[in-house]
Amino acid sequence: MPAWVKISEHKHTGKLRSHEHTSYVFLGMLLFVVGFALTSFTSYAYVGRGPGAGSVGMSGVVAGKPPTSAAHITSPTDGQHFSTTPITVKGTCPTDSLVEIFKNDIFAGSTPCTTDGSFSLESDLLIGANVVYAKVYDALNQAGPDSNKITVWYDVLGIQGGILTSLNFGGNQLLINTDAIFRGTFPNQEMTMPIDIIGGRAPYAVNIQWGDGTNKVVSRTDNQTFRVGHVYEKAGTYQLSLQATDADGRVAFLTVASIVNGQPPVAETTTPSKSVTDNLLLLWPLYAATFAVVISFWIGEWREKRMLAKHHLLILDQNV
Repeated sequence: MPAWVKISEHKHTGKLRSHEHTSYVFLGMLLFVVGFALTSFTSYAYVGRGPGAGSVGMSGVVAGKPPTSAAHITSPTDGQHFSTTPITVKGTCPTDSLVEIFKNDIFAGSTPCTTDGSFSLESDLLIGANVVYAKVYDALNQAGPDSNKITVWYDVLGIQGGILTSLNFGGNQLLINTDAIFRGTFPNQEMTMPIDIIGGRAPYAVNIQWGDGTNKVVSRTDNQTFRVGHVYEKAGTYQLSLQATDADGRVAFLTVASIVNGQPPVAETTTPSKSVTDNLLLLWPLYAATFAVVISFWIGEWREKRMLAKHHLLILDQNV
């Protein structure tokens, strides 16, 4: 046992001293350890319990500068003619951006820019000339500059041959449209999407492929705007493919990116139980009382030592 823990003995007689028989260094260290443990437990029980009932958490994003780099369409080439639709539009783009394609200023589809800085998207065409260009958007839906513009032609040559023999792309052309970008959706929460059918002749059938292996077919007796909903189970970026047909066999295509954000973690709110609270209400006063007793004994012993020292000096003076 260390010397500072042992009961003190008089250095001359070997008898126990009537005073200084308590190791205040040992008691001080013990009180410090107990106080530190009690403080840590109290902090964990109250400060670390999370937001209380009725509290409001807020987070925000400060908008930065919009994208400064534009996408660039590399395929098809300017002046190219097509007799079938849809066509594939390819090009380069800034990474971490969303690319939207427009034809004659009409939204024609959207797709995320890949990690290698490229995009590829199938787009329907209007009969005749189509001025095609791309626009990029950042995560805050801020638009960047327009890409190069190309003019391609959709030449209708009567009834289409081959695999689309029964589908008619001529006459009163059929178009399908929807919002360009979907954001703020989370897994297991329904995302709704408005769909517009333009042209053609009722009735219509719209096949929606959600990009997660599921699809939905909607029948419409008119071309009024309608809404459809879908629930994604996992976060990610999905490519929605829409195909509409009318009573005359005309077809329209549209591809749109659907962004499903990661599910935000739910903060666990834990409240100290009544027994924990009661124990803390008991331990803190007990600790404070123990601390006060030790200090009182130390002060009392220190005062008594001074009085004995003065008394000893007085006796020596009298003897002299």
